[in-house]
Amino acid sequence: MPIPSVLLWVSPSIGSVVPRRKHLHWTRYLCLFRSSNPIKEPCVSREWGKLSLVLGWAAVVEGDPAIRKLVVGILNEIGVPSVDFDSADDALIYLRSMPDGCPLVIVDQDLRGQLQGAEFIKMVKAKWPATATILTSGCLLDASVVPYSTTYLTKPWSSDDLVMAVVNLLQPDRPLKKH
Repeated sequence: MPIPSVLLWVSPSIGSVVPRRKHLHWTRYLCLFRSSNPIKEPCVSREWGKLSLVLGWAAVVEGDPAIRKLVVGILNEIGVPSVDFDSADDALIYLRSMPDGCPLVIVDQDLRGQLQGAEFIKMVKAKWPATATILTSGCLLDASVVPYSTTYLTKPWSSDDLVMAVVNLLQPDRPLKKH
C-alpha cells in the first residue's frame, strides 16, 4: 500500500510543526520536546523555524518491538509517515513492490533473518541510490561496516538525534543543529 506524501510546515511565530496533506489542513500542532519528558535532552525545537516543506515517508526496520514502536512514534510526531518491519527480509519484499523505492530507511544492524542492516542498506542503495539511510546499532561498528552516505546512530540515541538525522536527510539544504 503506497504511503501518501506529507508536507511539514513550521509556523515561525509559534515554532510548531503543522503537517499538511494535499487539501486537508490538520489542526493538531506537534512539538517533540515536552516539559513532562523525564529525559532532559537538548531541544532542537528552536531550530524548527528552519524547517521547510519536507516530503517523504520512512521504512523502519528494527527487531526490538519497543524500539520500533518508539521510532515510529517519533516519526509520527514530526509528521513523517512510516511502515515498520521486524526483519530486513520482509522490508525488502515490501520495498521491491514500490517502483520508486522509499525516501528514507531507518534500520538496525542486528536483525533476525538472512539480512543484517548494512547489507540491507547496500541492497536498497543499489536499486534506489537516492534513498537516504540511517543505520543504528547497540554495538560500536567499525567504520568499514557502515555503508557510504549512511548516517550512523549508536544506541542509545536521543529523540533529538533521530529527529535531526531524519530532517537533515530529508531536507539537506536546511539542516537542524543541536543547541
